[in-house]
Amino acid sequence: MSLKQDIRPITYLKTRAADLLNQINETQRPVIITQNGKPRGVLQTPERYEQMNNSLCLLKLLVQGEEDIRKGRITPQDKVFKQIRKNLNSRL
Repeated sequence: MSLKQDIRPITYLKTRAADLLNQINETQRPVIITQNGKPRGVLQTPERYEQMNNSLCLLKLLVQGEEDIRKGRITPQDKVFKQIRKNLNSRL
């Protein structure tokens, strides 16, 4: 696996877009698009993008949870379940 295969100039994208789409779908690796020799964008499959986005969202939730713990913003598990049962019973 060579990183060189995954870096393409924008002119390559303009002339061989279908080939790039085939490449990212076959290899499941993103392709970095350069302009004037500098990275300017990334081409990847929608599935990989969604997977990456979901992973980032989970990491953000973990960071928020750790911050809540550090600041003492926690509720004991038995209290949470007791409140859930109470809410469910009041709806019945």
